[in-house]
Amino acid sequence: LKTGFLKWKPDYDSAATEYGKAAVAFKNAKQFDQAREACLREAEAHENNKALFHAAKAYEQAGMMLKEMQRLPEAVQLIEKASMMYLENGTPDTAAIALERAGKLIENVSPEKAVQLYQQAASVFENEERLRQALEILGKASRLLVRGRRLDEAALSLQKEKSLYKEIENYPTCYKKTIAQVLVHLHRNDYVAAERCVRESYSIPGFNGSEDCAALEQLLEGYDQQDQDQVSEVCNLPLFKYMDNDYAKLGLTLVVPGGGIKKKSPNAAQDKARGPATVGSRPDEEEDEYSGGLC
Repeated sequence: LKTGFLKWKPDYDSAATEYGKAAVAFKNAKQFDQAREACLREAEAHENNKALFHAAKAYEQAGMMLKEMQRLPEAVQLIEKASMMYLENGTPDTAAIALERAGKLIENVSPEKAVQLYQQAASVFENEERLRQALEILGKASRLLVRGRRLDEAALSLQKEKSLYKEIENYPTCYKKTIAQVLVHLHRNDYVAAERCVRESYSIPGFNGSEDCAALEQLLEGYDQQDQDQVSEVCNLPLFKYMDNDYAKLGLTLVVPGGGIKKKSPNAAQDKARGPATVGSRPDEEEDEYSGGLC
């Protein structure tokens, strides 16, 4: 980097190479703070040399050194900076992968930040029309939102997922996302939104007449009639139990409002007490059919 009478400009390219070697040596020696410093200097040399991709790589490596030191928020900051440089360099795929990596790092420490990073990564993939990768990452964001009981945001995230699955014509997964949406809406105590969600899904090819549709109609009917038994029965179907854990838990913990006690008619209670009618009962008992009045 030094200049002199015969060397007017610093040799940033060679300096970056040497800093890179130093970073590897420090890393192998488990001296992570010195390795981070060497990576940052390498990144700076690449920036001065207008080599944005290599600068971004060095910033990402510096972030990984911070991860080894358990300084996760700082690590994520550097990886975010690297992703911006990847975008500026015209390599959006690498930017999205870096953002996803940062999300994984911070997921257990700050789920809110992880959701933001996942959504950014999904957005980059979507802009590149790589919808399958976008959906995979968006799914992680939705599950984290449900886990954190941020149900309003989860409902929006699931709607976005469903729209993209519909776009790539993966209709069976659309049905599964509809189930997840309905569970989220019912946990928000928004029966109207849940019902509208099912009604809108009739436009998805094959939904009407599917077992998913039948189960959801049963679920909504039980919820509307405050029949906890019916709701629990539906939520214990394999269709619900074998969803992703976060959605399966929503089903198993779903409680209908009003105590969930179904009102049984007095006649039904009397019939139950009398037991089943025996064959060969006296014909004159038929006269009592309307003894209590028509109503």
